[in-house]
Amino acid sequence: MATERWVSGRAEGVDEERRDFALRPKSLDEYVGQADLIERVRITVQAARERGEAVGHVLLHGPPGLGKTTMAHVIASEMGSNVHSTSGPALTKGSDLAGALTRLDEHDVLFIDEIHRLPAAVEEFIYPAMEDGRIDVAVDSGLAARTMRLSLKAFTLIGATTRTGLLTAPLLSRFEITHHLKYYAHEELLAILERSSGLLGVDAEASALSSIAGRSRGTPRIANRLLRRVRDYAQVRADGRVVDAVVDEALALEGVDSRGLDELDRDYLRVIGTTYRGGPVGLEAIAATMGQDAGTLEDVVEPYLLQIGFVARTRRGRQLTADGAAFAGVKLEVKPEGTALFAE
Repeated sequence: MATERWVSGRAEGVDEERRDFALRPKSLDEYVGQADLIERVRITVQAARERGEAVGHVLLHGPPGLGKTTMAHVIASEMGSNVHSTSGPALTKGSDLAGALTRLDEHDVLFIDEIHRLPAAVEEFIYPAMEDGRIDVAVDSGLAARTMRLSLKAFTLIGATTRTGLLTAPLLSRFEITHHLKYYAHEELLAILERSSGLLGVDAEASALSSIAGRSRGTPRIANRLLRRVRDYAQVRADGRVVDAVVDEALALEGVDSRGLDELDRDYLRVIGTTYRGGPVGLEAIAATMGQDAGTLEDVVEPYLLQIGFVARTRRGRQLTADGAAFAGVKLEVKPEGTALFAE
């Protein structure tokens, strides 16, 4: 089964990133949600502008689709500067990073996605750039090797990661702001959808947008993706107007139910509930039964099921909760020692 899904928080290629860019807020005032982060950034940006300095380096971490890239663009916009984007896997050697850094103008933002995947050699190269605004570039090689020191213009490094635990302590310590992005509340997603529907020219009832928000798994990227899918369906099958019934019909075609779960999520719950009698069961066993990669299940399936309380992680493995069992149609009995099994 493909891991690219309608309810995945990851961007499905360059085309979707381009479509999302048109819907992104351009300023802190337009940014919805993440109130704590907005307040911290607002203070930092105002102080940097008053002193004529670059904003301190920022690390944003959390699940995909919550607005890490958007925040990088908003910070640059507030500073009147530009964003230069790259990713950890794209920076394979120090000279790649040197090229990116030397292209920056005063107060520009260098955005590195998946910064946890920076090679060790590149990571060590970035330390003096972040701390002292300089880099040492090797000239020639072998016995004639020497280094040339280059001074950089004041810049802001914004790193984004979904795996903070893979970052080294020296790199973490060099960020002035480190913030975890949280899943969005229903009301916040509804506000985002109202703004997006206006930008896209979608004629949608408030209750229909609320229905889409309820299936968006707390993730703005998913909300906008589902909105575009419903818009297309409404244009072809419902005279362009988005109402509750149109949302139900459009998303049923994609296998997305009222809780925002798709077939991969439901299969995961069924395997634990039926094959393994509700759990607890190890992740590798679940993955083998489903024919899926264990890392895929842990990164793409489990976070939302844990968030809504359908699955629990225990020392003995994954286990359905009472709500998860009810959703999967599994009847559980809790034994005295606390192990959930099928009722006899």
